[in-house]
Amino acid sequence: MSETSFWLFLAAAVVIAAVPGPGIFYVAARTLSEGRASGFASTAGTALGGMAHVVAGSLGISAIILASAELFAIVKFIGALYLMWLGIRTFRRAGRAFTLEREAVGEKRAFRDGVLVEALNPKTAAFFLAFIPQFLDPAGATPTLQFIALGAISVMLNTLADVVVVLMASATRRHLIGRPHLMRRLGQGSGVFIAGLGLSLALARRPVHN
Repeated sequence: MSETSFWLFLAAAVVIAAVPGPGIFYVAARTLSEGRASGFASTAGTALGGMAHVVAGSLGISAIILASAELFAIVKFIGALYLMWLGIRTFRRAGRAFTLEREAVGEKRAFRDGVLVEALNPKTAAFFLAFIPQFLDPAGATPTLQFIALGAISVMLNTLADVVVVLMASATRRHLIGRPHLMRRLGQGSGVFIAGLGLSLALARRPVHN
């Protein structure tokens, strides 16, 4: 791709990464309810899930899923149910005591949850298929590698934004950790919010391509 196209892509990708989206809200909610380590693990998981979409998009798998109403619905509802289950679990755990030195719960699980939440979101697949091809050079060699390279840059920028959000949410949580009642409400609110993301995904419509 030309240098101009690359810088246009980079500028657009930075703006998109900076705009709060479901991924940012998800890692913020996990950080507020479970702590910084869980937030970073969730961020790493969503990054891997995002790369799965990039690879699937480059190979045409995402296009097949989006073209099929049945496949789109299956992936969408699995992802939505998983998010709602995570939200309910977070809400139920919110009644437990909060300490800064919580046992190392959840880091592997948070990573796994992040991978699944992102990988099972067909809206992410639709975004990459709509965004990246605009900047590919059809005359250039290996369009597949171009797609993966640009997708990896986009995922990296999104991940950097998530890291900033985790640090901010962790600082907020640290200020509130000595106030059990507020922490309990914060945890419950995080659970409701995560479940709400699942409901939002369940209501998402399949993109229509003319």
